[in-house]
Amino acid sequence: MKNIVKIKRALISISDKSLLKSLLPVLSKYKIEIISSGDTYKKIKKFGFENIKISSFTESNEILGGRVKTLHPKIHAGILNIRNNKNHRIDLIKNNFKEIDLVIVNFYPFKNVIKKNNDFKNIIESIDIGGPALVRSAAKNFHDVLVITNPKNYIDVVNEINKYKGSTSLNFRQQMAVNAFNEIANYDSIIANYFNDKFNIKFPNKKTFTGELIENLRYGENPHQKAAIYSNENNINIKQLHGKKLSFNNYNDIFSALSISKFFKKNNGTVIIKHANPCGVSIEKNNLKSFNLAFNCDPVSAYGGIVSCNFKINKKFAKKLNQFYFEIIIANKFERDALKILKKRKNVRLINAHNFQNKGNSNILFYKKNFLYQDSDDLITNKKNLKVVSKKKPSKHEMESLIFAFNICKYVKSNAIVLVKDKSTIGVGSGQPSRLDSCDLAINKAKRFQFRNLLNSVAASDAFFPFTDGLEKLIQSGVSAVIQPQGSIRDREIIKLADKTGTVLVFSKTRHFKH
Repeated sequence: MKNIVKIKRALISISDKSLLKSLLPVLSKYKIEIISSGDTYKKIKKFGFENIKISSFTESNEILGGRVKTLHPKIHAGILNIRNNKNHRIDLIKNNFKEIDLVIVNFYPFKNVIKKNNDFKNIIESIDIGGPALVRSAAKNFHDVLVITNPKNYIDVVNEINKYKGSTSLNFRQQMAVNAFNEIANYDSIIANYFNDKFNIKFPNKKTFTGELIENLRYGENPHQKAAIYSNENNINIKQLHGKKLSFNNYNDIFSALSISKFFKKNNGTVIIKHANPCGVSIEKNNLKSFNLAFNCDPVSAYGGIVSCNFKINKKFAKKLNQFYFEIIIANKFERDALKILKKRKNVRLINAHNFQNKGNSNILFYKKNFLYQDSDDLITNKKNLKVVSKKKPSKHEMESLIFAFNICKYVKSNAIVLVKDKSTIGVGSGQPSRLDSCDLAINKAKRFQFRNLLNSVAASDAFFPFTDGLEKLIQSGVSAVIQPQGSIRDREIIKLADKTGTVLVFSKTRHFKH
C-alpha cells in the first residue's frame, strides 16, 4: 500500500518512562527490534522484553560521561536515509548500517531541573543534545520514519501499528513530525530564555516564546474567531468547578481580576470586572462588607460581570452572591455548602484560584507578525514613591486611600481616573481619549451610585493633569485629595490650584498607563 512503511527497528531513549510498558507488547507482537540507551534499556529488560544497547548496536561505547552515546553515523544514517534513494541504499550497504523506522524520544526534563536546582553545572548537564538531534533527524525524514516525543501519543502509536499490522501511514507520521518539531522548538526556547535570564539579557537579538496547549476555547473575542489558551507553566493554576466552558473573553476578564485581587493582602479584598476593567474594588477586612462596597460602586456595570474574592467563600456569602447575576465567581476556595448554593445557577462559572500566582515579569502585545515586549508593571506604590506638594498635608487615612486609589489606577484602561472613599472605589473613569472625559465619567458614576460618599473622597489619575480643568472638576465634585504623577509643564499651575482650594495634592514619581 502506498505510503505505508513497515517498522523493522525502533530506537527508544526516554527520560519519562511512565507509560513505556504500554508500548512494548505491540512492538514485540510485530517482531520489531528495539535499540535503547542507559536506563531505558534496563527498564525494558525489567519489563521482560528483549532490546539491544545502543553501544552494542553502534559497536561504540558511550563516552564523555554519557554526553555522547546516540550521536553516531550508524544511528543517524539509519534514521535519515531515504528508502527509495538508490545512493542512500548503497551507502547503508557499504557501511553495514541498518534502517531505523521508529524513534521514540523525550528529552531531559530541563524545565523541571531549573525549577528545583540552582547548580549551574548541573543545569548545563541537563541540556539534552542527543535527544533533540534524534528527533530532528526522524522528523525531517517523516516520509519514511515515525517519531514520537510525547507519552500521551503512545496509545495512538499502538492503535496505528495494530491497524496497519506492524506498519504506519504517512498521514500519522506527518502529524507526529509536526508534534516533534514543536517539541524541539519548545525545548530550545526554554533553554534560550533560561540563559537570557541567567545572564540578564532582557532584549536578545532573537526572542522566542513557548507554551503548552491548555485547551481550545469555544471561540475568540467574537464567534467567527478561533482561539486557544496556552501556558508556559503547563498549568494556569485555576480550577473550574462548575459552569459552561470558558471563552477567550472569560479568560481575559479572569486574568484582569486576578492581577488586582492577588496583589491584596492574603484573604482580603473584592474585585468586580467588566470587559477587563474594574468597576468596583474594595479592601475592607469584612468580606461581606467588601463585596457590598465593590458592587455598589457601579451595580449596573457589575451585572453580568465577574467577581473575584480574594478569600474563601462560605455559605452566608454564597447566598448573597446568588442574589445577583455574575458570569464568573472566583474565590480562594469554596466551602462545600457554598458550592451547593452557587451551583443552583446552571450557567455561572465557579473558579478556584487558590493556587494562582501572578508570576512572570513581562508583558507581550502581538499584532499580526509583530509584537511589543516590555517589563510588567509590577510596581506597588508606597510612601517612598510619593511627594506631598500642596500646603495642606494628607492625614494618615487620606494617604492610605490615595495609595489604594493610585494602585488601582494601573489596572484601569487609560485615561484612568479612580475615585475612592476609605478603602473602596466609588467611581471609575476608564478608556477615554480625554482625561477630562475620564473625570466626568468617574464623577457621574459616583453621583449616580455613591453620591453621599463623594464629599471628602480622594482621586487618582494614572498620568499628570495637562491642564487644571480636570482637577477643578474633581474638586468641585467633593474630592479633597488628589494623587497624580509628576512631570507636566503645568505642574506649578496644578499645585497653585490645589493650594487655592485647600486640596491635598500628592505627586508620584511613576505613572501607570495601561493602553
